[in-house]
Amino acid sequence: MIDRDIHRARALLVDGNPMMRSVALGQLRDAGVGHIDTAARVRDARMMLERDRYDIVLCNREFEGSEHAGQDLLDELRRENLLPHRTVFLMIANRASYHQVVEAAESALDGMLLRPYTGALLMQRLTEARRRKRELADIMLALDTGNHQTAFARAYKRFIERQPYAVYCGRVAAELLLDMRRFVEAQRVFEKLTEATKAIWARLGIARAQMGAGNSAGARETVHAVLVEEPESADAHDLVGRLLIDQGDFEAALDSYRKAAELTPGCLLRTQHAGALAFYQGRTREARQLFEHCLGLGVQSKLFDALTLLLLALVRHDEGDRPGAAAMHEQLREFQRRFPDSRRLARLTRCAEVLARLADDQGAAALDSLREIGSQAGDDDFDLESANMLLALWSRLPAELCPNDEYEQLAERIGMRFCISRAITESLVGAARGTEPALGMIRRCQARISALAEQAMARAMQGEAGAAAEHLLAIGQRTLNGRLLEMAGLIASRHREHVVDAEKLVARAATQIQRSCRIDGHIAGIQRTGRSPGGLLMRSRQVQETLNATA
Repeated sequence: MIDRDIHRARALLVDGNPMMRSVALGQLRDAGVGHIDTAARVRDARMMLERDRYDIVLCNREFEGSEHAGQDLLDELRRENLLPHRTVFLMIANRASYHQVVEAAESALDGMLLRPYTGALLMQRLTEARRRKRELADIMLALDTGNHQTAFARAYKRFIERQPYAVYCGRVAAELLLDMRRFVEAQRVFEKLTEATKAIWARLGIARAQMGAGNSAGARETVHAVLVEEPESADAHDLVGRLLIDQGDFEAALDSYRKAAELTPGCLLRTQHAGALAFYQGRTREARQLFEHCLGLGVQSKLFDALTLLLLALVRHDEGDRPGAAAMHEQLREFQRRFPDSRRLARLTRCAEVLARLADDQGAAALDSLREIGSQAGDDDFDLESANMLLALWSRLPAELCPNDEYEQLAERIGMRFCISRAITESLVGAARGTEPALGMIRRCQARISALAEQAMARAMQGEAGAAAEHLLAIGQRTLNGRLLEMAGLIASRHREHVVDAEKLVARAATQIQRSCRIDGHIAGIQRTGRSPGGLLMRSRQVQETLNATA
């Protein structure tokens, strides 16, 4: 008997080989496990793990005849916080190269078994893993209940005191510091972990902390050093892609995400990211292949983003595949029926309806719908995703139906609101397929916003900080541009002795940002559910905290 509670444990056994699955099932029963579910495919296992809670997961690493791997499943579940920390995850492998052993360690795997293995060895691995879970039960409980401050304090204490499982606790503490946006402290912990372990995950943790703190040059240097030693690190390629997106270099970012997706073909999020980037780069054939691969990975998964359906509908529409585009429209309607209160899904479905009308030669009706969607461009919840899809649809209107002056005015409204960085500007240009008049207008908006910011900084340095901050705030409130609002608050805070009611101005800027400057999705188009470095997202809460910290 492993422990006195093993009969209460729920286990999930994931193996594509019926005979091997039967053997492992018997071994788990002999170990005293009370309830055992089985899955033959990775996609089925992902759905079960998203839906139910398991105490033990015993998963095969290789699946014959499938490109999906158990390691990809574990990596994605860990990265997106979909696997409870108290769950024991053991991997079964037919062989184990040095690279595979390192990969398993990087993912915080609870144990690995090499075939052929005995029931006694399985019991030993389960006993060791469950002992560690019990030893760290207070940390695991705090993590799983969302009490991150408590989890951090307990994990960090164990780490600095070098108690048992200190490295594991140090990793937990560092990840929590990233979540809390305490990037400098997170970097220090990851540096100590790197000294202790030399592990790739610790070095990439340093890079993530550097990215969050705005040190893109340092992050690039750190990640590239990892890739020199380990060119097959999917996580490193993923981070390079994020850095390149932040720079607005979508072409190079696509190469990095493509490589990450190829290395982990069972990773749904990475495949969606690569597909979205291919879409923005106008590579419709590649985008279609990647999006269709996403459908095969599992539409019902919590990691599947409904935007993928609309992007695939756009690609199929461009290729003249009307039935294929219609199928995506129907799937979006099904999503909306499942989540009737979601304004985002309602807007995505509405966009798909516009595409259907264009396919049915109902151009006038499509234009009316686009005008209706465009009328929401000043709404608080009208985000970058909505702007991109609106531009994408306008760019597909037949030339004889597209009123260029109206299209240009819409592009100006969107550009003045969302052009806060080169990366976002490039996403807007990509969504509009580089067509005029949107292309020229969006570029001009980016230049105007940069000029306004530079002029305000110059005025502040010349002793006119109050006037500069008020001017930026007025334009920011009119256009809802987060960069101008943020700068208004920062100028007022840094020059508070020269600004009348500086605290009130900072508060007004922060309130507006929090209400209407939510660009919460990944810039490439797919929403991320897990941790992301601060440089890639313009989160209103983060901006407000920055403003408050300087006030």
